[in-house]
Amino acid sequence: MAARTHTRSPRPASAGVEVRLPWWAVALPAVAFAALLLLISGSGEAHAATGDSAIGQLLERIVDLLTR
Repeated sequence: MAARTHTRSPRPASAGVEVRLPWWAVALPAVAFAALLLLISGSGEAHAATGDSAIGQLLERIVDLLTR
């Protein structure tokens, strides 16, 4: 009994691979990176700044909006 051989498809294979990501697969790492960057840059400003920094004001406004 002979084994069947597989024939090639009549359609040629595409040249590139197409990958589609959901929106959150790009947004979440970007948000995490920005949050970590703010935390790192905020720690160096603690000694130099005497008043409220712009980042501190922004975070206060975000917290205020979320608590309403």
